[in-house]
Parts: sequence; structure tokens; C-alpha cells
Amino acid sequence: MASSPIQRGARSAGPRLPRPAFSSQMLLLQLGVVTLVVLCTASFFMWLTYNRLVMDVESKALAVAQSVASQPDVRAEVAAVSSTHRVPSNSELRAGVLQAIAEDGRVRTNALFVVITDDDGIRLSHPTPALLGKEVSTSPSEALAGKEVTVLENGTLGPSARAKVPVWSPNGRTVVGEVSVGFSTRDILASLGTSVTPILIVVTGALLMGALASTFLVRRLRKLTLGLEPEEISALVQDQEVVLYGVAEGVIGVAPDGRVTVCNARARRLLNLPDIIGRQFRSLSIPAPVLGLVDGEQPMAGVTAQVVVRSSVLLVTARKVVRGSSNLGWVLTVLDRTQVEELSRQLDAVGALTTALRVQRHEFANRLHTVSGLLTIGDLDEAERYLRQTLESGPLKYPVEHGDRLQDSYLQAFVGAKGFEASERGVVLRVGPETLIRGVVTDPQDLTTVLGNLVDNAIEAAVRGKSTERWVEIEVLSEDDTLHLAVADSGDGVRGDRELPFVEGHSTRSTIGDASHGQGIGLPLSRRIARARGGDVWLTSDGTVGGPGAIFCAKLPGVLSTTGIDPNEPVDVPGEDWGTR
Repeated sequence: MASSPIQRGARSAGPRLPRPAFSSQMLLLQLGVVTLVVLCTASFFMWLTYNRLVMDVESKALAVAQSVASQPDVRAEVAAVSSTHRVPSNSELRAGVLQAIAEDGRVRTNALFVVITDDDGIRLSHPTPALLGKEVSTSPSEALAGKEVTVLENGTLGPSARAKVPVWSPNGRTVVGEVSVGFSTRDILASLGTSVTPILIVVTGALLMGALASTFLVRRLRKLTLGLEPEEISALVQDQEVVLYGVAEGVIGVAPDGRVTVCNARARRLLNLPDIIGRQFRSLSIPAPVLGLVDGEQPMAGVTAQVVVRSSVLLVTARKVVRGSSNLGWVLTVLDRTQVEELSRQLDAVGALTTALRVQRHEFANRLHTVSGLLTIGDLDEAERYLRQTLESGPLKYPVEHGDRLQDSYLQAFVGAKGFEASERGVVLRVGPETLIRGVVTDPQDLTTVLGNLVDNAIEAAVRGKSTERWVEIEVLSEDDTLHLAVADSGDGVRGDRELPFVEGHSTRSTIGDASHGQGIGLPLSRRIARARGGDVWLTSDGTVGGPGAIFCAKLPGVLSTTGIDPNEPVDVPGEDWGTR
């Protein structure tokens, strides 16, 4: 089969030449830049030197011209010629005084020419005798106008730097001619060559030093990049971006000496940190349990700490990184478990409600069977009496004292479910006498999370307290759309700092001598939820050993709806000490 033209062209093209390495390209680029800079600098200095030489020569020409023009003989002879308006013959000019004076000055100063003219620009002296009596090749107008000028011009003797000055009459009132003195530019270029030699030596040295410096930099670059090409470095950076900034977890890398080498934006945001790259990990303002994960003497791998930072529940895991016999440090991953913890608490509340509803369903079934039996046997009066009694007493008797004070059905069901849990543990759950709710619960999730945490802690405290009467009391008071909560118990109270129960990792159960249960997340999480709504959770009373125990209060704005409630209806609002009894 015949090959296509493209295939034949591809075969004839031969193998591609390998591209120069990046380090070689950098070396060539740096050498080119250094060479260009040095040459531009040298050219600039040569231009400055040339201009300086021209100015020196022009100054010298001006001085010679002024000296010649000021001589009395010159002024008198030129004035005489200009006054008669008759140009002497060539032979007369050759033998004249002006030609002798001009040539003497030219020889003494090594000038290219010294030319004297009358007021019409006719040469009265010139190095070339044949040109005597003829008009000058360059304009004498400025000198004849009484001005002294210096200029670079090209005349009959070639390019020169020249000066032109006026020749004044003996009385000094009128201009009767000019004196033009010039020095050849070839002399200037010769002087420039002498002046440029040191510059060329410096330029050569600078080029050599630039080449050496470029070579050193390229070798250093090759060492720092481990010989990687830009494409490979770019791929590594992209991989790092994907790994560190494309994941949902925070990542912190700690070197064996304790320096932070890697910290992505997610970790900084979760731990509330500034840019910490290069700082010592143990000097950071982060919770102590996280700092304890990185221990040089006792390395721990896969160890986890759960902390609360800015009211967010974080799970931090540290793993030791070892490659062969080399210790590469630690990698910490930071995971935000706030939503998981919130959902867990809410799920606990839903589970309690489900249990209460299941019991309620069973009770409804029993009562419906009773009504059905009475109707079957035809005892209508007894069935009516039983239904009336059921409507008056409610569908189910929760093990909660004064539960009827909770006018909201959701709160009744939730507190009733907690009442079952408390009853199973030998604790009486009751509703305080100052409870008053005007409105309907519109955000049951936040309410059950906060109230559930407070009630669970109170039940645990009552069970572990020294008092033989185990009870938990709840008081709920509404104020517009805000709900105020107070939970008291018969436990042994809270010992130590009042803010300690709200510190991440601290469990309120540890205050009664048992820290084996609880993770210290419930109260910090409840406070976070309340403060996010503009409220708070706080400890009102520490309590005493043997009871009564601690009293925790909470304020939850925006969890009630007062639509349809008459604001003018009188309400018995308790005093300021309603949660501090």
C-alpha cells in the first residue's frame, strides 16, 4: 500500500530535536539580558564621553576665536576692508597681515582652520590660499549679528567643531567681520578612543561577572527544583492545590522541628488562624488538645481530639508521616462536625418523640378497643362516660408533673418523651409553676437541641447526686417570639468556674466525680445555637452538694409565633429572679 504524502513528509522530517533544558534556557536568557544591559550602559557612557569631548573642543575653539578677534591689528585691518567695500586680490590677501595672524594662531593651537571674514562673509584668511577672497561655505549671519556661537558643521575642510565670534570695529560700536575657528571631528574621535578604553575593560569584566553569576544562579535553581522542569513543577503545584484546597477538610503539615509547612484555607478558617506558614506549631493559639496531638517525644499516629473553636465542633486527627527511616513530621486533618453534632442531638430528640408517640399509639389502641367493646355490648351510656373522661384527661398521661402548663403541643410531646426517659432512671420531671407560653413553636429543632441538652444534663446530675429525692424542674416563659428556659435539678451542683461547663472538651459529668461519660460538646453546642439566634445559654446558680443542684438558663429569640395572640391580654410575667430560685 502506498503511503500518503503526509506520512512520507513525517518520515522525511526525521526525529525532533530535543528542547533545551529549562536551566539552559535560563542561563542563555540571563546572559542575553546581562549583555544587553552592559552594552546599553557602555553605549550611554560613550555617548556622554563624546558629548563632553565635543563641548571641550568647542570651548577651545571659542577661546581661540575670541583671542584672534580681540587683537587690535585684526580689528583695524578688517574694519579697513569692510569700510571700502573692496575685496583685496588673492595675492594681496596671501601676503596680508590677517593671513599671517590666522596661520600663526592655527599652528599654535593645532586647529583645523582659523578663518577671518569681512562683514560680507568674504574670506580674508584661510589655510587653503586658493580660497582667499571667496565667500565662506557656512553661514556667518549669527556672528555678524554680534553673537558668539559654537556648532558642529561640515565645511570645505570636512566636519569640525567650530566657534564663530564677531570682529568689532576699533571703536567697538559696529561688527565689521567674524573669526571662525574649527577643530576636526577626527581629533575628537581619536580622543574618544583613548577615553573609551577603560570603559571597554570595565564592560568586559562586567560581562564575565554576569556570566559567572548567571551560571551560579542556574545551578542553584537546578538544585532547589531538584532538576524539575517548569511543566513538572506546575503539575506538582496543581496536585497540591487539588489535595490541599479541593478537599472539604482542613490540612496542616508540621515538620519534625515543629514548624508549620502547610496550612490550607479551610484549616485556617476552622481554627481561626492567620497565615502560620513557618511558625512553630506549639506557639499557635489553638486548643491544648490539638497541640497535644503533636508530641516529638511520644509520637502519636491516628489520634483524634474533638474541640470547639468559635462554637464550632471540630474533629482533629494527627498522623505521623515516616518514609523509610526518615521522620517527615505530622499531618493534621480538621473536620467540621458541627452539623453532625446538631443532627445527632436533633435525632435524639426525634427518637424520644417517636418513643412517646409509639406509647401514645398503644394507649389510643387500648382505649379504642374499650370503646368498641362497650358499643358492641350496647352499653352506650358507659361508652359516652368513658369518652368524656378520656377527653378531659387527655390521650395519654405523661410521667411529667404539671405538664398541662405547657400550652404548646410540641413542647408537651417533647417534654413528655423526656419524662419517660427520666422516669426510667428514677427521676421525676416536672414543669415549674411560673411556666407560661403564649404562641406556637416555629423552630422545634433548635429548641429541642438546647432544651434536650439541658434536660439530659440535669437528669444525669440528679441520678448521680447525693439527694434521695431525684427531680428535674423545667420552667418556660415566652416574651413575644422569644422563649426563656430554666432547668434545675436535685444534683450536687457545678464546682469551679461557671464558664467551665461551656469549655470545649469539658463534660459537666466530670464535675460530679465521673469523667468517663460525655464529650463536653452539648453545652458549647447549645450556647452556639442560642448565640447564633441572638440569645445565650448560661449558668445561673452553682447549686450545693446534696441538692438543690445547678440551674441553667437559656434565651432563644425567634422560636415562637405570636400570630393570632391578643397582645392586650394580661399576662402574669415572673420577676427577674425566675431562673435563680
